[in-house]
Amino acid sequence: MNPPKPPRELPKPTADADLLDFLLVALAPMNRTRVKQLLKSGRVLVNGDSTTRHDHPVGPGDRVSVAHEVPVAAIPDRKGIVAIHQDDAIVVIDKPAGLLTVATETEKLDTAFVRLSEYLAARHQGRPYVVHRLDRETSGLLMFARSAEVRDTLQSGWDVVSKTYLAVVEGKPDPGEGVIENFLSEGRDLRVRASNRASADAKRAVTRYKTVSTRGGYSLVEVILETGRKHQIRVHLSRLGCPVTGDAMYGAKTDPAKRLALHAWKLAFTHPVTGERVELESPFPVKLRHLAARY
Repeated sequence: MNPPKPPRELPKPTADADLLDFLLVALAPMNRTRVKQLLKSGRVLVNGDSTTRHDHPVGPGDRVSVAHEVPVAAIPDRKGIVAIHQDDAIVVIDKPAGLLTVATETEKLDTAFVRLSEYLAARHQGRPYVVHRLDRETSGLLMFARSAEVRDTLQSGWDVVSKTYLAVVEGKPDPGEGVIENFLSEGRDLRVRASNRASADAKRAVTRYKTVSTRGGYSLVEVILETGRKHQIRVHLSRLGCPVTGDAMYGAKTDPAKRLALHAWKLAFTHPVTGERVELESPFPVKLRHLAARY
């Protein structure tokens, strides 16, 4: 039997880009459909690891190659799971925008939970347990536990986990830095609304924000959640008169990135088993980085 051919090395990226955009140039004149098929099959490797994500960030110094055959280790990654951190107690993934955390009445088969379950099952590594959720259109760090006990420990102390987001918003927050505190409740129409009074349905919500930069009609805002309520960041930034771009539900008039411009950027927490401090970061997606820099 002949040994497998080594992957075909591509020229290194000269600038930050989405993987698909880079491949379309590096593999020219290969057509777009064929390039997508290579990605879907798990044959594209970034720094030696297979990925199927079109928006996987690449930049100068990254090594991109194309395998002649589907790597055995890449098969589970066809579910699009990128693990930022994994140990015997927790798994933190980089969730792409457009993917639900868990099933709903209308979507039960393709969620982050299902993908991670299949990813772990393929490695005979048990099942995940949901710790928290991200909105479907929000990308970034999403944590799962490896046992019910660890899940319960994390959830009981979730308010002390440091959760930092980046958002590109319409307009310029005034003041440029501050704290928003009120009460949020969800209506029958699934919209979340803010009020200044507590009620049986309204939960206290606290958001800290800081404007990083403003260009033209848009601002890059760093957000720290002290509480984790549904749509909290989206509602609070909208209340400032600066809705997240792409968020028509809460008043955005523009959608320059063709997605909600909200990203779960950093998590910092005490490990539930070892007691060590863990600090994780997900790269700001290329489309949002370009949007923040363009205006």
